Amino acid sequence: MANVVKGVVAGSKGAAVSLETVNVPDPGPDEALIRVQACGVCHTDLHYREGAINDEFPFLLGHEAAGVVEKVGGNVSNVASGDYVIIAWRAPCGTCRSCLRGRPWYCFASRNAKQSMTLSDGTKLSPALGIGAFAELTLVDAAQAVKINPAARPEAAGLVGCGIMAGLGAAINTGGVSRGDSVAVIGCGGVGNAAIAGSRLAGAHTIIAVDIDDKKLEWAKGFGATHTINSTQTDPVKAIQDLTGGNGANVVIDAIGLPETYRQAFYARDLAGTVVLVGVPGPDMKIELPLLDVFGRGGSLKSSWYGDCLPTRDFPVYIDLYLQGKLDLDGFVSETIGLDDVEEAFAKMERGEVLRSVVVF
Repeated sequence: MANVVKGVVAGSKGAAVSLETVNVPDPGPDEALIRVQACGVCHTDLHYREGAINDEFPFLLGHEAAGVVEKVGGNVSNVASGDYVIIAWRAPCGTCRSCLRGRPWYCFASRNAKQSMTLSDGTKLSPALGIGAFAELTLVDAAQAVKINPAARPEAAGLVGCGIMAGLGAAINTGGVSRGDSVAVIGCGGVGNAAIAGSRLAGAHTIIAVDIDDKKLEWAKGFGATHTINSTQTDPVKAIQDLTGGNGANVVIDAIGLPETYRQAFYARDLAGTVVLVGVPGPDMKIELPLLDVFGRGGSLKSSWYGDCLPTRDFPVYIDLYLQGKLDLDGFVSETIGLDDVEEAFAKMERGEVLRSVVVF
């Protein structure tokens, strides 16, 4: 039986999103039907709308969500009706070459629902990141549903499903930030500030926030930045070096993903330091670095995919830290909105007015 709901759909490249009638099937084997309680408006949703991910329109947007399991299909044992969950966009398959190497956070065959959600005329929808949570109900593979403590506010908890996890994981999992380290984070939007919060959790001594917007730098202080740099007013590489004894930071995280910011990150790290790219570059971007500098500076140049997380391991931990008052997820929620406000939320995000607008149901 199909469940009829309203959902936010991107119908064509660059066009404004619209609120459409969506048919959501009851769950089949290995699937779960989730009643969405809250879903963050993430930059990735805008990338889908702009055709920067792929051209498989129409898209059912939304992927940064928390909710309650409505129904499950056959063969499902990890969740049951009534469970409170965060939806993950990576659900390791357990059998691909990466999973078999003991690195499920790099799973190359992540699981998604087999059935399609559709428009009322039967047109199949492509759910953003295999989720499609700008809707009252969504269908996912049951392995994407990660049980968490029900005391967590859904507006805050859902953000762990994408942007917060990307930033926390970039610092802790990919960057390996540890006690006493110096860290610089370039770009202080939602992901960058989550990387700052993760660096503080990991015990970093010096946490340097870099951005071109003083308002975002003020936000960064609230999440743990010990120093801020407005890169329109000073050379960020020299400023980071000056704040770290002339050496550069142990870990530099590029949460923007532009050739210029990556180059800054590369030269702002200490010898044998680590660069982590978590900001998503455009498909046509290129960077040129002297190969001798790549060799001579040593260390690691890493990319962070979803914070290199394992959702079943990491989501409950960060929710518990939130409930203990050690991780300020509420601070990322700039406003709560309705489904029909998503297009304006995209505009606010592009203008840098919000960390996260969150759709609530």
